[in-house]
Amino acid sequence: MSRRSVLKAAGASVATAAASGLAAAKPGDTVEVNVGFKSESGRQKALSAADEVVRDFNSIDVVTMRASKQAAKGLENNPNVRYVEQNGTMHALAESLPWGQERVDSDVLHANGELGSGADVAILDTGIDDDHPDLTDKLGAGKAFATCKTKGGCRFGAKKANNTCNYSWTDDNNHGTHCAGIAAGDNNSQGVVGAAPDVTLHAVKVLDGCGSGSFSDIAAGVEYVADQGWDVGSMSLGGSSGSSALKDAVQYATNNGVFLVAAAGNSGPCTDCVGYPAAYSEVMAVSSTASDDSLSDFSSTGPEVDIAAPGTDIYSSVANGGYDTYSGTSMATPHVAGVAGQLASNGTTGSNIRSTLANSAENIGLASNESGAGLLDAAAALGYDSSDST
Repeated sequence: MSRRSVLKAAGASVATAAASGLAAAKPGDTVEVNVGFKSESGRQKALSAADEVVRDFNSIDVVTMRASKQAAKGLENNPNVRYVEQNGTMHALAESLPWGQERVDSDVLHANGELGSGADVAILDTGIDDDHPDLTDKLGAGKAFATCKTKGGCRFGAKKANNTCNYSWTDDNNHGTHCAGIAAGDNNSQGVVGAAPDVTLHAVKVLDGCGSGSFSDIAAGVEYVADQGWDVGSMSLGGSSGSSALKDAVQYATNNGVFLVAAAGNSGPCTDCVGYPAAYSEVMAVSSTASDDSLSDFSSTGPEVDIAAPGTDIYSSVANGGYDTYSGTSMATPHVAGVAGQLASNGTTGSNIRSTLANSAENIGLASNESGAGLLDAAAALGYDSSDST
């Protein structure tokens, strides 16, 4: 199998989001914005100003719409409107052996019959290969939110034929499938074993085939996870600036008991450079370590980092039934999501999952802004010792 580390310019750092405040747009331009409203009056005002409604959220007070810059600026002054932001983009935080599962003692859980059955883990990413031998047995629902359009020859999450969008959540990038294998690769005779082989995996496609998705796409995916009542939402994606719409969705999901975890980012070496949504206080931010317990040289750091997990040279599944080795905080994140699924399987929920993971983390000598509470320890989180493997 090939070994590759996809840490090129576009993936080595989090994407720069579109300028907020609409400052970059010219007066006559049509802009795509997220409008957060305070009341039905504000919602109706936004809808009346729209040339096209892109998304009317179900559970959070946000509308995504296209309108002239002038109309969008006018909404900013409406007392029933909370914010108007340009709908920027976030990207898959690029890529990286199950050495990581052994290092965090996932194998101890498996040896003691802890496989995560009954828990629901959503991978918010580029989708999941729905025919991969390591993933199909426990693959649950899927839904695509990535915008139906094409850009630079890259195919987005919805295929467009005869002017009709046919949304498909299967992976056309590899990134989401790689993360899914780390979280829950099947405990069978081939491929890789994930942190929680028997959790139910759900594919929430918020990034297109090029690895990009708008703030609105990702917010809609987070809202959807909450509305399904799923336990864990894993986000191996990020941007250098936040989004009010995404913040609303994150708050909504957290209030509804979803444990959210996200990649800190691949901007290292750096300080105070954790990306969003990992930087939100409601989200557990994950940095990356190498096999010698050092901080991965690409890992973002900062006070928002909550925990570290293996992220350098991680072997896992990819689309079309294959396997490959990637590196990135993207790979660290599903280690945490899988162990969170193990806790959810045993009845731990929401904020208690977060505190349990933090309180059981292993001190590996890194600074708090590098590893937060320490290195993920799957065995300790579920009350086992690393020697309890028989």
